[in-house]
Amino acid sequence: MGFLWVALGGAVGSSARYGVNLAAPRFLGMGFPWATLIVNVLGCFAMGYLTALLREKMPDDENIRLFLTTGLLGGFTTFSAFSLDFFGLLQRGQMPLALGYAVLSVVLSIIAVMIGFKAFG
Repeated sequence: MGFLWVALGGAVGSSARYGVNLAAPRFLGMGFPWATLIVNVLGCFAMGYLTALLREKMPDDENIRLFLTTGLLGGFTTFSAFSLDFFGLLQRGQMPLALGYAVLSVVLSIIAVMIGFKAFG
């Protein structure tokens, strides 16, 4: 049954990521991988918040955890896309932008997990 919950969550998360991929360039431009940065930071915040929430309120509900964290957030966040975006910036000779993107992605995502976790409590 766990596979079904992960698959359902993954479908929702991937669809949400696709929506961000469509919206971000319209609002923020095409010169920087904004969509990937946004989904990674939001996904990390949600991971921190939901992990704290589930641990406190529903510690024994494995199906909800699988749906939300492994499925939905696993489908929503895009570390592989982050890596491809980083490589694309390098290929275009934009080393400073690539390094800034990597630092922002990692630092903001870690901070977002911490804030998400703290936001629950």
